[in-house]
Amino acid sequence: MNSTNNSVDTHQRTDSAWIITVFAGVMAALHIWKLPAAIPVLQEELQISLFLSGVLLGVVQVAGMVGGLAMSLLAEIHSQRKIMLLGLILLVCGSILGSFSPSAGMLLGTRIIEGAGVIMCSVMGPGLVRAHAPLKRMNLAVGWWAAFMGTATFFGILGTAISLQFISWQTWWFILGLLTFVPIALILKFVSATDPGGGSSTKSAFRKIAVTASSGRVWVSGLIFGCYTVQWMAIVGFLPTIFREDGLSPILGGLFSAVVGGLNALGAIITGVLLQRGIAGKHLLLGSFVIMAVTAVLTFAIDYPKTLVLVQVLCVGLFSLCGAAVPATMTRLAVDLAPEGGSAPAAMGLMQQIFNIGNFTGPMLVAWLVVFTGGWSSTWWVSVFFGTLGLAMVLVLLPRNSPLNSIQHA
Repeated sequence: MNSTNNSVDTHQRTDSAWIITVFAGVMAALHIWKLPAAIPVLQEELQISLFLSGVLLGVVQVAGMVGGLAMSLLAEIHSQRKIMLLGLILLVCGSILGSFSPSAGMLLGTRIIEGAGVIMCSVMGPGLVRAHAPLKRMNLAVGWWAAFMGTATFFGILGTAISLQFISWQTWWFILGLLTFVPIALILKFVSATDPGGGSSTKSAFRKIAVTASSGRVWVSGLIFGCYTVQWMAIVGFLPTIFREDGLSPILGGLFSAVVGGLNALGAIITGVLLQRGIAGKHLLLGSFVIMAVTAVLTFAIDYPKTLVLVQVLCVGLFSLCGAAVPATMTRLAVDLAPEGGSAPAAMGLMQQIFNIGNFTGPMLVAWLVVFTGGWSSTWWVSVFFGTLGLAMVLVLLPRNSPLNSIQHA
């Protein structure tokens, strides 16, 4: 297995470095989650259908669908820090260009640029966190990294819902583009340029990636990750739209949706603590998929009156909170899953590539179901199907001397 720790000097293991890396991940993911609360406005101004809204939600994942392994190749040859900086620069460009979009077509194109930036940051982040976090806080630091998406969901949805009451969506896109310069400056100052992934020759890098890509358990791990993202991205991404159709104000619907996303971040941090205390990853994964399926049924199969909307929020909140165990556990295991002679960044890249397929297809699948069945009540079908598939994949992975059976302390 390719170690990511040995080539980093002790003085590089600082809390500031891994915290800034997590912050950079949050800023990157904000560009995904600035969209959901803006969908009703975009539908009105750009004449976007519900299905096209699903495409806009998912298209930011296109780069991740095709570029995960390519990013890991860059990580083997160049500095992971450089690739993350490049990703943030792409996000600046994509968001600012998007603010000038006169049509859905151009907005779609800028979302793909943003997607390339997000995949660069999300593939490089775990390696940078592991390289710079003090060893005694390794699992906790990785848990915080796994919380970056939920944290961004909270601030992205709530920030957009509030901001669009006072400014146009174009101005909000422009502001977020400018704010993304902040993590760029912090990384340049506080995150060490010495990077354990860099320095390999192209031939050596290709060999490591080929070894990793031939590992069955890395593919199965990616499928586990994908079974989570296909349902979480679709359900949480459409929550502001669902709550607005239920008659809630944009601010209140945005607040409820943001809390649901924030609970995902809290769940990831709790998972990091549980892993630090020696709880087996298999228990967290199995329990997570079961709870997600049950709470999805409770959220969507029941036609709640408006007076019980808080019950629905509680159910989808539990869905998000407990679902976080999947990305937190799989992110922590990515390095351990890399085969002998393989590449940890490639393992993470391949997993990212697969779960981004889930991110891309989930919103479109749910949007199609809603149009086909005439309501959101069919949404739980997606969660139950992929939850069952996720459970099966976890069981497939267990017998193969899997690190799911235990987590070694860093």
